[in-house]
Amino acid sequence: MPTDKNFILAIGLSILVLVVWSYVFAPEFADQQLTDQAQTEVPTGDAADTGLLPSVDASRLPAIGGDLDDVRPSPRAGEPVVETGDVVTQGPRLAIDTPALSGSIALVGARLDDLELKGYRETIEPDSPQIVLLSPQGTANPYFVEFGWRLRGRDTGVPTSRSLWTVRTSGPLTPDHPVRLEWDDGAGLKFIREIAVDENYMFTVTQIVENYGRDTAELFPYGLIQRYGTPDIQGFFILHEGFLGVIDGALEEVAYDDTQEEPPYEVQSTGGWLGITDKYWMTALVPDQTQMFDGRFSENTRSAADIYQADYILGGMEVRPGEHIETVNRFFAGAKKVRIIEGYNADLGITRFDLAIDWGWLFFLTKPLFLALDYIGTLVGNFGIAILIVTVLIKLVLFPLANHSYVAMSKMKKLQPKMVQLRERYADDKAKQQQEIMALYKKEKVNPAAGCVPIIIQIPVFFSLYKVLFVTLEMRHAPFFGWIQDLSAPDPTSIFNLFGLIPWDPPSYLIIGVWPLLMGMTMFVQQKMNPPPADPIQEKVFLFMPLMFTVLLARFASGLVIYWAWNNSLSILQQYVIMRRMGVKVELFERLKLPAFLNRASTILADNKTDGAVKKDSGKTGSDE
Repeated sequence: MPTDKNFILAIGLSILVLVVWSYVFAPEFADQQLTDQAQTEVPTGDAADTGLLPSVDASRLPAIGGDLDDVRPSPRAGEPVVETGDVVTQGPRLAIDTPALSGSIALVGARLDDLELKGYRETIEPDSPQIVLLSPQGTANPYFVEFGWRLRGRDTGVPTSRSLWTVRTSGPLTPDHPVRLEWDDGAGLKFIREIAVDENYMFTVTQIVENYGRDTAELFPYGLIQRYGTPDIQGFFILHEGFLGVIDGALEEVAYDDTQEEPPYEVQSTGGWLGITDKYWMTALVPDQTQMFDGRFSENTRSAADIYQADYILGGMEVRPGEHIETVNRFFAGAKKVRIIEGYNADLGITRFDLAIDWGWLFFLTKPLFLALDYIGTLVGNFGIAILIVTVLIKLVLFPLANHSYVAMSKMKKLQPKMVQLRERYADDKAKQQQEIMALYKKEKVNPAAGCVPIIIQIPVFFSLYKVLFVTLEMRHAPFFGWIQDLSAPDPTSIFNLFGLIPWDPPSYLIIGVWPLLMGMTMFVQQKMNPPPADPIQEKVFLFMPLMFTVLLARFASGLVIYWAWNNSLSILQQYVIMRRMGVKVELFERLKLPAFLNRASTILADNKTDGAVKKDSGKTGSDE
């Protein structure tokens, strides 16, 4: 008996650990918004002049010094935070207007530092603010991209972040209207920057240098992304947020804290790309894919606030008097939409740009699963319906294995009377009891472990769907029906306020909605259809499983819970048909003790009816008297 108590105690503690872990460490499904970063430490004024230099091999580019100057210092600690719009109106700018983006380019420094995503909002409310991706210097958390040149042997003679560029084209930057900026050092070098953008999120930056002086100059083109403040990342193992890139054809992922604790992470590659990613949004530098570049991920340790930078620098290019040089590079700033990302990978020849979306180790399941959901969801106009349809298709694909498993479980249930007899006959000899039961299994050709097959098969599919719902932008804010308006977020209802009937907002750990309850109920019914475990202790422990999963999955994406509940319902139907076909009695109602409950209820009703009749008769008798 002490062993049984210890076993139950161990199971209870395990369940407690899982529950605590799910609420303390499991991810919240609220969107990570770049505009929520105001809570991070605001850089001091000294940090404004600590822009990080691109990584340069000293043997290739000696005598470079100084920092990248900033146009405006960020607010000092304690000063009020300036809104992006207020900063934008403070200097000359060139507007950006595309079907997917809106914003502007700062003509002082020619920085791309003001960008909003037109198609995406912070919440599901239609009047919610648009997602702000890039912010200029002077706001709470500056985030910008800069292109430029380094000149061998000296720091002057090239444009800096304080240089005022002249616009040579009229009108805003649109997909049909590239812009041309110019800057002249007044000593023989003229810098031209042509910026184009497509209908989505890819900028093409063509940099030209004309030499009208007398001396040959050697210049090194660079690009950098700089981000102030450590964003509030979810920190879950299935999702990477931080630095990433493709170097020599392989994906490199570097966490923010890795750059805080280690020296700059330096790489070298021909082709590829590098940048900074959030859950749904990304900025990425794409150097000329035919040239070798030196790249770096780094964090500035000299400033009061964290400043993260991804940068690259290309090899030196000589421009002789009367000649010009030109380099074409790209910059991605936008939403990680699968079809758009893969389109850039194929159409622009960007090396493995599709790896910007984290499909994980089970990519051979997650990606096909997403493609199926995306195709069907687009076809029927609802990703929730797509989840139901894909679940049916998965059941059809796995039907032979599941069918074999349910047949084995039906045979097990058919053997229950014989197994009970063996246990009673050898009650005092456990070894003999197990030996006879195994002989019975062998004689009847029954595999007692076959019932685990559906669960084992379901685990990778479940995890793959979880991954798809968690990382893909297409599932963000995708509605189902009724109260489920975001399949990537948890069910917002709660049994503890009677699903909204009581005017009380329960804490997050008490939000257990309708769909998690339905999932738990289907899991409980499915459990009751299976043969009971031989050990009564195990049977009692298994009773906790539906409750445990209900609590654990309550904070998971509602789309995932809908899948599990629907999959359980299909499994119950399939198992019921197989059991009836094999002549096995389905004792579901008996195991649920519904007959006893119904008998008891009918007895109570009958008693109440009899009491009512007696009282009625008594009343009549009294009035007659």
